[in-house]
Amino acid sequence: MESKGSDEVEKLKTKFMSVWHNVKYSWALKSKTSFSRNSPVFLLGKCYHFKAEDDDCPEDGAEGSDEDFVMGNVEAFRKDFASRVWLTYREDFPPLPGSSLISDCGWGCMLRAGQMMLAQALVLHYLGRDWTWPEALTLPPLDAETRTTTAAKRLVASLEASLQGTPKTSSIGPSIGPQAQTLGSAEEADAHLKETYHRNLVSWFGDVSLAPLGLHRLVRLGLTMGKQAGDWYGPAVVAHILKKAVKEATDPGLAGITAYVSQDCTVYSVDVVECHKVPSTEETSDETPESPPVAQTSQPSPAPTLPEDRAVIILIPVRLGGERTNPEYFDFAKSILSLEYCIGIIGGKPKQACYFVGFQDDSLIYMDPHYCQSFVNVSTSDFPLQSYHCPSPKKMPFSKMDPSCTIGFYSKSVQDYERIREELSKLLQPSSKDKYPAFTFVQGRSTDHDLSSDLNTEKREWPFIRDTRRTVTTAGDFVLL
Repeated sequence: MESKGSDEVEKLKTKFMSVWHNVKYSWALKSKTSFSRNSPVFLLGKCYHFKAEDDDCPEDGAEGSDEDFVMGNVEAFRKDFASRVWLTYREDFPPLPGSSLISDCGWGCMLRAGQMMLAQALVLHYLGRDWTWPEALTLPPLDAETRTTTAAKRLVASLEASLQGTPKTSSIGPSIGPQAQTLGSAEEADAHLKETYHRNLVSWFGDVSLAPLGLHRLVRLGLTMGKQAGDWYGPAVVAHILKKAVKEATDPGLAGITAYVSQDCTVYSVDVVECHKVPSTEETSDETPESPPVAQTSQPSPAPTLPEDRAVIILIPVRLGGERTNPEYFDFAKSILSLEYCIGIIGGKPKQACYFVGFQDDSLIYMDPHYCQSFVNVSTSDFPLQSYHCPSPKKMPFSKMDPSCTIGFYSKSVQDYERIREELSKLLQPSSKDKYPAFTFVQGRSTDHDLSSDLNTEKREWPFIRDTRRTVTTAGDFVLL
């Protein structure tokens, strides 16, 4: 009886903590992210210029090139940014493995940042860098009044459910999925196929145990590395968790892609080339004996293809300095984020994890996972997609970037990897100022060694813990100066 009563108290305590985090990470003040009209903006390899068209006209009547300005305007940037998959704190999902937690508020930000980087790699793999979500510009702004009202309503509902001892049902919301229609043209058919890929891709990150890349799966893999649900994860640990999740995924749509994590800031080319090779059926069955069952969804998975090569997601954990990021690495980070095969950087500022996707001048552009949203049931064919896309970017100075981070790249084939290796090797060439490159490429294979001891050493990575003394701010309006 005492044990049963203790369990009930613990469950109630967990519920109230979830309610508190729900309010804490939904109560956000509206802030404005300012961008200069006179400097280019880079977003995952694409360059945008915000200068007004009437300012682009050259003097003396000379005919100037509008290429740089017309192809990249404010609207195009907003649509591109809002099309990236945004993964944030969630609440009221099924309990996480090994715990009674039903929310990752306050501790899961690095896992969410890793999910966003992985999602970008899958977007490149299935949809290409030029893909944008047709409804990206229709997303409502994330204003303080809406958030505060929603948070208050959820607080009252959660408290009532806790006191009454009844579970709170999660609202899935209205459907915004593609309606049944006759595909009368190749363009419509292509758009429908891409939307199917988009929706299925998002479903892989659902907050349910069957989602191959969802939080439940990542937490379960983290248990093998000594991490519990509720612990804080560093960028290197998350890189290895993502690698395992992709490798062990049984969804047929993920058959043509795998992941590689560098060791000691070194990328071994033979290892990457071998990752590109499609394993035999025997090798696959031997490598994934405990893979979870495939999630049953009504939408079709992207048709798996087994070419000679698999795509490889290359993850490189690095440390760009000591206590703080070395300013000598700022230009290097800019060069990395200017490449279209770069899938971003997961890291953050001290005590806050985030996903870096671009820059302007000396400020990084990032996506923030620190916003609590309700659980969405991704098993339905028309689950709402709005909450998986962010309408507004955020910025922070390079000087506030924590030195511990993981850089990601997408390599489509062996030939693609050779090109990536050559280009990055040039960027990594040390100058008179930069004596130590962030990472290196070497020929050959890595030596076998146990990574678990490194991953469990807290001194190797600084936890990204929310600072409760500071006001939480999240991206609001998009402003040009």
